[in-house]
Amino acid sequence: MMKRLYILIITGLCLLGASPAQAQLQDQRSNLSIGVNGGVNISSVSFSPSIKESKLIGPEFGVTIRYIGEKYFKMLCGIQGEINFSQRGWKENIDDGTGDTYHRTMSYIEIPLLAHLAFGKDKGNGVRFVLNLGPQIGYLISEKETMSASWDPSGRTPNEQYGKMADRKFDYGIIGGGGMEVRTGIGNFILEARYYYGLSDFYNNSKKDPFGRSGHSYIGARLTYLFDLKK
Repeated sequence: MMKRLYILIITGLCLLGASPAQAQLQDQRSNLSIGVNGGVNISSVSFSPSIKESKLIGPEFGVTIRYIGEKYFKMLCGIQGEINFSQRGWKENIDDGTGDTYHRTMSYIEIPLLAHLAFGKDKGNGVRFVLNLGPQIGYLISEKETMSASWDPSGRTPNEQYGKMADRKFDYGIIGGGGMEVRTGIGNFILEARYYYGLSDFYNNSKKDPFGRSGHSYIGARLTYLFDLKK
């Protein structure tokens, strides 16, 4: 019951199970899977005042656990949790004639908790299309500035970000994506694209602070391998 309530709140897409008249359409499942994932993030930061940026590419990898408990018509419903290492940050486009280059890498431990929906092959080998959506929290474990040797930001605006480490290590936002799952006799392979939008700022954002907004966003591409513990 709690599992069904979670799916209803996060997605609003499993409303078929909300009334007794529709309960007969429900088909119980008990599929528990665990595995690993890996991929890349293409990230940037939303600053206010704005900073000219290009995308920064960094790795992401971790562990995944998934439980599918119900089927409505042809839609499988479940929950998916992960613990990931994720590298994000930003790369600046500096066009003031100095030839300077700058980028900041920020490494997080991320924990997304996702509503999982799948369409396609139910049992046995085959192909499914998957959707994942839910909240994500993160914690900053390290950050590093990389700049050119001939570094001179004195005439640049804004320049308060240089040498200023994050004020807030805790991060949260919304993540969602979709892809294709191929189920085989040796396990399940999922190729997926995701988008993360950060709702928090890593710099303080009061009126006296230099930035009113400093939130992460990224597009990720990943490959996940899962094997079934319980079908």
